[in-house]
Amino acid sequence: MDFISTHLLTSILFFPTLAALVIFFLPKDEVKLIRWTALLASLVPFGLSVWLWTQFNPDMPGFQFQENYIWYEAINSNFHLGVDGLSLSMVLLTTLLTPLAILASFSVTDKVKAYMMLFLFLETGMLGVFLALDLLIFFVFWEIGLVPMYFLINQWGSANRNYASLKFMIYTMGGSLGLLLAIQMLGVTFQTYDLVTLVERWTSFNPATFLGMPIETVKVVTFWAFVIAFAIKVPVWPFHTWLPDAHTEAPTAGSMILAGVLLKLGAYGFLRLVLPLYPAESAQYAEWLAFLAVMAIIFGAFGSFGQTDFKRLVAYSSVNHMGFVLLGIAAAAKAMGTESATIALNGAVLQMFNHGLSAAGMFFLVGVIYERTHTRDLEKLGGLFPLVPVYGAILIFTSMASLGLPGLNGFISEFLVVRGAFGILPVFTALAMIGLLMTGAYILKGVAKVLHGPLNEHWAHGEHKLTEINTRELIVMAPLMVLILVLGIWPMWLLDVINKAMTMLF
Repeated sequence: MDFISTHLLTSILFFPTLAALVIFFLPKDEVKLIRWTALLASLVPFGLSVWLWTQFNPDMPGFQFQENYIWYEAINSNFHLGVDGLSLSMVLLTTLLTPLAILASFSVTDKVKAYMMLFLFLETGMLGVFLALDLLIFFVFWEIGLVPMYFLINQWGSANRNYASLKFMIYTMGGSLGLLLAIQMLGVTFQTYDLVTLVERWTSFNPATFLGMPIETVKVVTFWAFVIAFAIKVPVWPFHTWLPDAHTEAPTAGSMILAGVLLKLGAYGFLRLVLPLYPAESAQYAEWLAFLAVMAIIFGAFGSFGQTDFKRLVAYSSVNHMGFVLLGIAAAAKAMGTESATIALNGAVLQMFNHGLSAAGMFFLVGVIYERTHTRDLEKLGGLFPLVPVYGAILIFTSMASLGLPGLNGFISEFLVVRGAFGILPVFTALAMIGLLMTGAYILKGVAKVLHGPLNEHWAHGEHKLTEINTRELIVMAPLMVLILVLGIWPMWLLDVINKAMTMLF
């Protein structure tokens, strides 16, 4: 126990990998044993994260529970981990959603051993991004997360999985090239990759020229290298086209993690790297970021409304919801240090957490109905509420959270973003309301097409008779629903930690 308390972050980070290696040595025909080993192993990082939450002091500035080990001495890159209120909330989200996604995967019967191992490797990759305080380590984990997700889509996805997985990989790796070059430039210039040191040195680094170019040009080029890499991951319009394909073709649990956590890596990159390293450039180009955010909000909403595939409808909704995160970040960039900027940042981080809960729940519920009907076509469903009233009630509850109904979690975060951004970027915020209006339209369309209207008799009788949501599926949804409700009624338990982090960070 002393070892774990001393090395708490490395324990959280590498336990999933250790568990994956244990699963590697289990007989592949022992499917039940593999599933339960993966599930129980994924609960350990969650338990440690809850313990980390209880030990964390939100009033203390800087990073806590730091661990720093020499990794690549020749280039002064260390294995440096630490958490603040921002990364802690994302670690908690990741370790919560992973066991739920693994439990949701108990229906997977093909190559279960490889599937569970990839999921645990994926968890380590995601956690590494949130915990790393060395830019080279950050990049290593950033790339590590791509590989398991590529194989999860490619091997366990739907009919068009080869196209979707390749597109996902090419888009994200293409964006990563500029990110790597920018990181290397910073490391070579300052002889360190440590984030805290780089923020201090880079923001005050102002010679007339650098690398034969005006320093302003260099800063702008590297700024956009970071922005494009993170914008692709969010994803922001017009870099979003990989997302509907990846979501639609991924297995249910893959979509849960993709929407719940992987999209947050891009927004986290903006908050952890872009704003601290490039405050002047962020302010200069804040309107451009706001424009991209508003386009994501509006086009994401209209794109979602136009879908007849239930899963694709939910996928486009992620573009819409993550647009609000970027709008909050753009507002903060424009007026850093003001009260409105802090409110917008609080809303952006809370929206990351809230969207993780509601999007994971929505994708899981799409998966539940797909496993029973083997279709996601909204035109082939309809009127199912009398057949599956419990499922219907849960779908409506989760949809309302996604819509932003007051009393549920989505309302609080979007309200904070709009409240903070309106005083800074009034025109862009007003335009974003178009997307907010259409959010109600596409959510109600999805619910109506599945649950209401005339009953499709095909699902009422015989071998196609629809069965109610089962106990395992209820256990997956229960924690998400509880958190959605608790955050809607009493958000301060999380918002207090986020607010103090944002106030100290910016």
